[in-house]
Amino acid sequence: MNVKCISPIDGSIYAQRKTLSQTAADTAVGRAKSAQTVWASRPLSERIALVQAGVAAVGAMNDAIVPELAWQMGRPIRYGGEFGGFHERASYMADIATDALADIIVEDSNAFRRVIKRVPHGVVLVVAPWNYPYMTAINTLAPALIAGNSVLLKHSSQTLLVGERIASAFHGVGIPEDVFQNVFLDHATTSSLIAGRAFGFVNFTGSVTGGKAMEAAASGTFTGLGLELGGKDPGYVMEDANLDAAVDTLIDGAMFNSGQCCCGIERIYVHDSLYETFVAKAVTIVNSYKLGNPLEQDTTLGPMAHIRFADEVRAQTVEALADGATAHIDPALFPQDGGAYLMPQILTDVTHDMRVMREESFGPIVGIMPVKNDAEAIQLMNDSDFGLTASLWTRDPQRAEAIADQLDTGTVFMNRADYLDPGLCWTGCKDTGRGGGLSQIGYHNLTRPKSYHLKKV
Repeated sequence: MNVKCISPIDGSIYAQRKTLSQTAADTAVGRAKSAQTVWASRPLSERIALVQAGVAAVGAMNDAIVPELAWQMGRPIRYGGEFGGFHERASYMADIATDALADIIVEDSNAFRRVIKRVPHGVVLVVAPWNYPYMTAINTLAPALIAGNSVLLKHSSQTLLVGERIASAFHGVGIPEDVFQNVFLDHATTSSLIAGRAFGFVNFTGSVTGGKAMEAAASGTFTGLGLELGGKDPGYVMEDANLDAAVDTLIDGAMFNSGQCCCGIERIYVHDSLYETFVAKAVTIVNSYKLGNPLEQDTTLGPMAHIRFADEVRAQTVEALADGATAHIDPALFPQDGGAYLMPQILTDVTHDMRVMREESFGPIVGIMPVKNDAEAIQLMNDSDFGLTASLWTRDPQRAEAIADQLDTGTVFMNRADYLDPGLCWTGCKDTGRGGGLSQIGYHNLTRPKSYHLKKV
């Protein structure tokens, strides 16, 4: 079976690769298991240095990676790729590794040595998405390798070349080929491997449907799972907010990468005293965008990664308008709209009865609603099946933290949005999934505790 990357730029087949047979996949896992014990026995400092060198080698490829990403998933070249975040996350995890993986000494006396060590799971499967293919992969890849695991990376069919790039860079600096393998697997083989206990841990970033498939495959195996699934992240603008900063950041959070961000802003609640001004400023910003070929430097909004994604957003929009929503962006400003190229849109007069305010859109569209007070905003922000991030806008940190305590979400921002802080645990709740990446907790999830109770005689 071949997997194909259909370029959103022109609908052509940009890349295709043959998937591994079950036998070949089993062999890859066997090599990873054999190589892992030797890898884990190497000093931590060596593993850290090799991963850092591999990250730098990816950075050296950036001039080629940026247009390659535009062809694969549509992000405009003007934004320069993902190496900034890729490097930031890997570097942070390298910097904290010694402390995060340190033994916990309970007692070391003449009578007893009692210690808790963190030991690797063995083989880790990373299933990465197409929307930020380098940054999402490195979230798990770097700490998993540093902690002494071997890793199989399975990337989305939309970004087939990303895993090959990372593998080339990492192998080139000396990370053994069996310790880190880029693999092409179909869904059935992936599920078979998980059900067969091939992995000590599986990290999946993708759809809710995909997450359920991972859980089904792992059922009864007790394999650890880290799942980052859907999102419908809200922003709340309070009456004391810096309005210009709130509009700029929240609209960018809704529209950047054509809205294809895990923690992108998909719904905004604005105190009614600022609502009309907020909407007017938001419309002005969006009207300035240029939708077009992502290979052109002046393009600010590229195509969505696939026509079916664009069509889903179109369907949500049509339904919302039929149910009374108001559209504020004139289609005449975006004549390129069509196929995978999707014009941005701002909707008002929306309600939570509409799919566009309840289901993940993952596109350049946002609904904006007025609210009277914090209580109403909290109720609306929590009225969702998802819980990844929320963005609060106020000059009062105590007020923001009090509201944050009442939100069902993994991360709460104040006066910023759409950012992944590697020092904090990246996690979610409800249909967004479970587990936690990055930070010290990321290391805890990629290892298991092992206790040593040694009585000295």
